[in-house]
Amino acid sequence: MSSNASNHARIPILYLILGVLLAISTIPMYFYSAQVESSNGERLKTNEQLLQNTITRSLADDLSEHERSLRMMLANLSSAIQVASGGDIGDKNIEAPELRALLENFVSSSSEEIAYATLLNSEAKGIYTGKITPDAFLQRELERAYAAARDGRVYSGQALVVGEGKNTRTVFLVSCPVQYGPRFLGMIASVVDLQFLIRRLREVSGGGLTPYVVDAQGRLVAAATPEFATGQDMKNLDIVRNFVERGNKAQLAETREFKMTAATEHIDMLGTYSPVTSLDWAVVVQKPIRDAYREVYEMQRTARLLAIGLVLLSIGVSIFAARRITNPLHVLTQSSRALAKGDFSQRVHLWSRTEIGELAQTFNTMSEELERFVEDLKRAADENRALFMGSIQMLAGAVDEKDPYTRGHSDRVTRYSLMIAKEMQQPSSFLEVLQVSAQLHDVGKIGIEDHILKKPGALTQEEFEVMKTHTTKGANILRPVTQLAEMLPGIELHHEALDGRGYPYGLTGDQIPLLARVIAVADTFDALTTNRPYQQAHTPDQALQIIKNLAGKRLDPAAVAALLAVYERGDIKIQRFTIKRPIAAPQPQPPAPAVAAAAAAAGPAEPAPLERTRL
Repeated sequence: MSSNASNHARIPILYLILGVLLAISTIPMYFYSAQVESSNGERLKTNEQLLQNTITRSLADDLSEHERSLRMMLANLSSAIQVASGGDIGDKNIEAPELRALLENFVSSSSEEIAYATLLNSEAKGIYTGKITPDAFLQRELERAYAAARDGRVYSGQALVVGEGKNTRTVFLVSCPVQYGPRFLGMIASVVDLQFLIRRLREVSGGGLTPYVVDAQGRLVAAATPEFATGQDMKNLDIVRNFVERGNKAQLAETREFKMTAATEHIDMLGTYSPVTSLDWAVVVQKPIRDAYREVYEMQRTARLLAIGLVLLSIGVSIFAARRITNPLHVLTQSSRALAKGDFSQRVHLWSRTEIGELAQTFNTMSEELERFVEDLKRAADENRALFMGSIQMLAGAVDEKDPYTRGHSDRVTRYSLMIAKEMQQPSSFLEVLQVSAQLHDVGKIGIEDHILKKPGALTQEEFEVMKTHTTKGANILRPVTQLAEMLPGIELHHEALDGRGYPYGLTGDQIPLLARVIAVADTFDALTTNRPYQQAHTPDQALQIIKNLAGKRLDPAAVAALLAVYERGDIKIQRFTIKRPIAAPQPQPPAPAVAAAAAAAGPAEPAPLERTRL
């Protein structure tokens, strides 16, 4: 009764194995996919916002530069008028030929940006020249500009549309007073054609991006498309209303999401404005969020489809693997139950090359000879125990021996280092120092525990921190020997990287002595082309490709180029050695951030992460 109850309560191992396989395959995949999707999505959104910010800032800078240039031209013209008129532009001198020539030259030299210019004296009489005739609106702007000039102020007017049909122009007025000392002489006013601004707005439009310029009251100055009219009130858009409400406080660019109503449709938008402080204007760009974040949505959709496909594949593989494991176990279970009931004729008909197949064969042998050899089995068990304990003792003794995988490493690094330095045409004095430094570059590993030094696989973070001390240990061991002072940089700093991600001090670029940079290239090349307990040796061509990918990031480009030249001449001969030694399977572990960065920098051909290898 109790036996039947326990049978019903027992969970089939198939479900357990299937659950474990699914858990270790799908859960990490889900979290990794979600993390990648989130980080990449935020990065793409930031890139779009930065793009809008760059566009508006560039246009705002162009406008500011045009305004400053125009102000300077007006100031120069004012000075020239004062000199030409002797400080008198009254009724008798205002129409002097030289003053008219100065005004006409001012307009003609402006590359068609000045559509109209006028010079008025203190009695509001004067001369003018240009390609347009002021209408009533422009006349009012001239009156406001003249009033500002009498107060000694410069004036920048609002954008206006003048002309009709093909001659329609968007313009605005800029003026400055003409003064001789404190005395008011008159005013110079110029009407600027904003066609140059419209061209720039059209250049950056496209792909759903709509650029335009508004003034401090939120009225449209210029736009890239005819759907907006100059003077149109744009404050119905949140991005424009925010600029108007901030007023003089709007000194920096701002990016925000807002809603825009088009007919009966509400559209989510992403917009950015950059103020043009000298004109109290703002350059605005806006784009529908569905277009702005299109790449984000496509990436998310692709990532989800890929994740779903991989999960389904993992489920299928997990079911297949679980059945491959549990079916032989089921057969063995049935045979064991028969044997427990005394049926020694029971045989397991199971073919497998795995340990389960060996177990089945052993089971059959046991069934055939169980009664006759029960005492022999007890004795064999004692012998196996003694053999096992002896093997443990021998393995412990073997661990005390030096690791054969790095035998000859220092000699090869020395030879490669000298070849590189000679190719770089270094003097003989440098070669002498290099030879000793390279030969002793790993002397500090004598102070590293064997369980770390000989570990057959990638090091943990803690073990790697211990391993990294071999550089300073080596330098400290040799530092009391004053004759080796010149060699210490190569011993202590040969694991520094140009990008500052090396150790022990995180030096960058030229802070790392050439001695250490040469040894680093040779050390990396030898580590990649020799068998190690944590990796198989790469071919020289594979190793050189990896090293080229690291040039300028971790390794010195000049030293890398020298190594390539030496190898292409055939001076380097790689001899392969096979070392038979049991290698424990490394436990799975997530890569550290530094490991992932080095793997990404090296490209797809890179070996096990160099940050955690024992070079």
